[in-house]
Parts: sequence; C-alpha cells; structure tokens
Amino acid sequence: MNTSKRRPHWQVVAASVCGTSHLKNKQLCQDAHHWQILPDNILVVAVADGAGSASMGKVGAMVAVETAIENISIKEISRRTLVDDSAVRSLLIEAMIFAKKAVEEEAVACEQHSSDLASTLIIAVATPEVVAVAQIGDGVAVARDVQGNLVALTTPDSGEYINETVFLTSPTALDAAQLRVWRQAIVNVGVLTDGLQMLALNMSVGAPHKPFFFPLFDFAANADDKTVAKEQLVRFLRSERITQRTDDDLTLIVAAFSN
Repeated sequence: MNTSKRRPHWQVVAASVCGTSHLKNKQLCQDAHHWQILPDNILVVAVADGAGSASMGKVGAMVAVETAIENISIKEISRRTLVDDSAVRSLLIEAMIFAKKAVEEEAVACEQHSSDLASTLIIAVATPEVVAVAQIGDGVAVARDVQGNLVALTTPDSGEYINETVFLTSPTALDAAQLRVWRQAIVNVGVLTDGLQMLALNMSVGAPHKPFFFPLFDFAANADDKTVAKEQLVRFLRSERITQRTDDDLTLIVAAFSN
C-alpha cells in the first residue's frame, strides 16, 4: 500500500479560445496566457487581450505575457521576498515595464507602430499566504481565502465608453495600472480576460459571481490529468452556455492550492 502523501502544491488549468465573432470572420484568437510555478510554491500567471483594432494584437499579447512571466521567474524570489508590500509592488511594476518595452521593441522589429501590437495585461503572483496583482486594461483577477471569501482584486478598466480601455502600449499605461496586494490564507486564484467578465462579475458592484468561480475552483483542485483538464476547460469555454452570452475571445486561468 502506498501511504506517501503529496506535498502541498498549486494545480492550474488554463485556456484561451477564439470567440465566435472572430471565428465567423476567420480571425485568430487575440488573447494569450502564460503561467509558471516557481520554487517555494510561488505561482505566477499572466493574461493579455490583444486590441481588436490592432493588426498585430495577438503578437503583442503573446510578447506581453511571456516577457512578464520571464522577468519575474529569473529573479529567484522566495516567499520571504514577498513579505514586504513595497517589494511585491516593485516586482510587478518592473514586470509591466519590461513587458511594455518588449512589445515596443517587437513593433520596431516588425516595422509597425506600437499601437499595432496593443493589448491589455494582467499579472498575478500568489503564494499560500498572499496574492498580488497588477493590471492594465480590462479583465479581472479574483482570489478565495480559506474562509471561502471571494474577492475581486482588480476592476475592469473599460474607459469612458463601451469597449474602450487602456492598453499596455499607451503612454499612460503605467500611470493607469492597478496594483493590489491581498494578504490572506489563499486557496484559489482566477484570472480572466474581458470576454468572460460579464459572466464572472456582478458588474454593477464589481463583485465576483460565486456560482461561476466556485465550481471552476473545485474543478482545478481535482484536475489530476492536466491534458484532460485543459480539454475540458476548452469545451466549457466553447459551450453554448458561454457562447450565447459572449462572442469575444476568452481566456481563463484557475488555480487551486492543495494541501
């Protein structure tokens, strides 16, 4: 009999799928996501939504998330590093700065304007004791603590008009960025792009919708086969239940910390 116990760890399920409006127009999915589990049970995730008006929004989104994760992962941070709020904020701000610079350099290499690679960006760093988020543009990051409290750590920045937001390539992007550090005993983290925010949030008060998140968090906690779990999440995002309410590209990352 195997009596060994699994060590505490993060379980993550993530997917990006093309919205039905983009499928009809034979367009690529403009969303991108990336995540990594660092030593000491530090989870780092990033999602981005390329601007629909940007000819290379998908490229900008991919460069943004990959650069942000790489910038954090090479620093060899530990949970002790993250006990100071100012250090956490500096970590996130630097990741955004490097992501912005990388997108602008990619635009030059492609002989495009930086606005042609415009995208939003959300970065989250989580341990069992804290979750910190930086966000430019719309979408949302949420977390649940051991008491079952579900909190929206950011609010969608949708601008003054519908479908308007701030993008990473905007001159005012860093000034408009949201930063939040939440210190609780964390069991779940969820990050999504704006295609899902109408389903996932009570937009009038900015509160996360528990019937949306709780089953997904339970799903992540019990996702033993990562390949199968991702396929199931993709099917969920493409289901009629979702596509009847949104035709936008969809990205969702759900994570569960299991003891």
